[in-house]
Amino acid sequence: MPDRISILLVDDHSLVRRGFRRMLEDEADLQVAGEASNGEDAVRLARELRPDVIVMDCALPAMSGLAAARLILGEFPDQAILMLSMHSEDTLVRQALDAGARGYILKNADDLGLGSAIRRVAAGEIVLAPEVSRTPSLKGERASGLTPRELEILQLIVEGNSNKAIADRLSLSANTVAVHRANIMDALGIHKTAELVVYAIRNGLVNIS
Repeated sequence: MPDRISILLVDDHSLVRRGFRRMLEDEADLQVAGEASNGEDAVRLARELRPDVIVMDCALPAMSGLAAARLILGEFPDQAILMLSMHSEDTLVRQALDAGARGYILKNADDLGLGSAIRRVAAGEIVLAPEVSRTPSLKGERASGLTPRELEILQLIVEGNSNKAIADRLSLSANTVAVHRANIMDALGIHKTAELVVYAIRNGLVNIS
C-alpha cells in the first residue's frame, strides 16, 4: 500500500476542522497529522510535523493564511499548500498563488472535492475551484496582485495609520506612501479608504489581531 498523505488542517473554526477531519478519515490514503486554529500555530506545526499537504483558510486570526503560507514556503519551498476561502475574488486568488499555494478552493462549494484536491496538490498540480477560474477580473485590477511593500502598507492603513505615521514607521517619505496608497487602490479598483479597509479584512489580505 502506498504511503498515506499526511495533512495539517488550519482553520479558526473547530467545527470546520472537525468536519474536514471526518470527511478525510473516510479516505484510506489520507491522514490528518495535526490541526491549527491560527497562522502562527500553522507555521509552528508545519515545522514540527512536516506534513505532505497543508489545508489552510485564507482568513485567520493572529496571522493570515497568506502570511503563514509565505513564511512556511520561505523555509520549505516544496511544501504543498491548499488554500480555502469563502471568497472567489481574483485578487485573493492571485495573492494565494503569488504566495506559493498550489491550490485554491471554496469552502462553501456544493461539491468541495477536498480529498481529490489534496491528492492533486500533493502530486504537484495546481488546483483551482471552477468558480474561481470563471471569476472575471475586477476593473483596474493589476494582474500580478499587490507587491510585498504594498501589502505592508495596506496592513498599516487597515490599522488606522496616517500617511505620515506609515512614512515614519517604514522610513519613507509621506509622498511615497501616498503613491503606494494610490497604487493599491488602483490595483484593487477601489477609490475610498473605508472600502479598502473592508475589502482587505474580508479577503484576508491583512492580519487582524
